[in-house]
Amino acid sequence: MESNQGNAAAVRAFRVLEEVARHPDGCALPTLVEAAGLPRQTVHRLVEQLLLAGLLQREPAGRRLQLAHRLERFATDTLMNGPGRRERRAILQAVVERTGETCNLAALQGTDIVYLDRVETQWPLRLLLAPGSHVPLHATSSGKLLVSLLPKPQRERLLARLSLRSYTENTILDRRQFERELQATRRRRFGLNHAEHLRGLYGVAVPVMVDRQRACAAVALQAPEGRMTMDELTAQVPHLREAALAIARTLGVA
Repeated sequence: MESNQGNAAAVRAFRVLEEVARHPDGCALPTLVEAAGLPRQTVHRLVEQLLLAGLLQREPAGRRLQLAHRLERFATDTLMNGPGRRERRAILQAVVERTGETCNLAALQGTDIVYLDRVETQWPLRLLLAPGSHVPLHATSSGKLLVSLLPKPQRERLLARLSLRSYTENTILDRRQFERELQATRRRRFGLNHAEHLRGLYGVAVPVMVDRQRACAAVALQAPEGRMTMDELTAQVPHLREAALAIARTLGVA
């Protein structure tokens, strides 16, 4: 009986987390009670337990609930090690075989981009970064793309705590210029990296969409200067979008 009750409590807590995750700008308790279909007292108790466990947090104003960083890390680990990881890696491998250049799957984590998976080219000149590696979002094609597609309130909160650190002479350091870059990226629906993180290394990224409005990750192609021009990289966008759609299917969202 205790085991059944424990299982029921775990499922209820998961329902609360699922509902909060659907609200990028935070979820109010009345909304959560209505969506969960549980008594207000029960939802309140579950929320307090999830807050204490570091799985939920309150927004700065304190009225709405948001997912906490602990759950964000859990989601990243799930994407890296979930049941579709072999299929996703095969999709990235196919892009590498087609283009001869490195391809990765990346997601936002805080003010960084984290590589969920990465298949390296076989060329001697390459950058070895393992899954789980973090890179600055403002200097990468994936980072600029995923930030540009966030809802405006969420995007503004992230930008408010983002440090525009210099990595190369091409890194965008002016905040207004960076915001203009995000607007252009959002319009064209793919991100570009003009050697902004590492000298001579260019990139292009397309989104893996959860639905018509939200992206959960990005598929990016990287190539050094001399092997592929930016025009040649952007010519691969249709093929990258095919790969992103195939990856979305492994996540059950396409």
